[in-house]
Amino acid sequence: MPTETFYGLAADPTSAAGVERVRALKGRDGSKPLLVLFASRDQLAPLGVAADAGALDPYFAIWPAPLTVVLPIARPIPASLGALTLGVRMPAHDALRALLARTGPVTGTSWNRAGEPPRSDPDAGGAPDAIDLLVDGGRTAGGAPSTLLDATVSPPRVLREGAFRWPPA
Repeated sequence: MPTETFYGLAADPTSAAGVERVRALKGRDGSKPLLVLFASRDQLAPLGVAADAGALDPYFAIWPAPLTVVLPIARPIPASLGALTLGVRMPAHDALRALLARTGPVTGTSWNRAGEPPRSDPDAGGAPDAIDLLVDGGRTAGGAPSTLLDATVSPPRVLREGAFRWPPA
């Protein structure tokens, strides 16, 4: 499915089978959790996000944006790979947020094999048989991936520079 940067591989982040399919398709080892895309604040509680409203408010003042924020969670879910943290992002892609409002949160790791460039063109290289459905939104903007911010520490720490400038201007 398209995001504001690249195409992402989507699965239910609470489904062990779905998360494993995404990891296998990427060729990713078990050390990197999968980020989760969501559409609205109320979708964070079912994921177990344990940050209080005051801690989330600064990010909701920014979102939607290509900013992935690592937050504490009450219990591990398959997408967190056993960790008590989870990277979440409200994408700056209107059609995707409308889809997420209907489906609920999904994983959003880039659609590429580990170590290869992410896809901004859904037709580049064809669609592997392992993909059940391609949401074709045409070419995405590409560029840099989302900025990855660890909000489990104070002050928050940038884990990956990306499309969103941190700290915001």
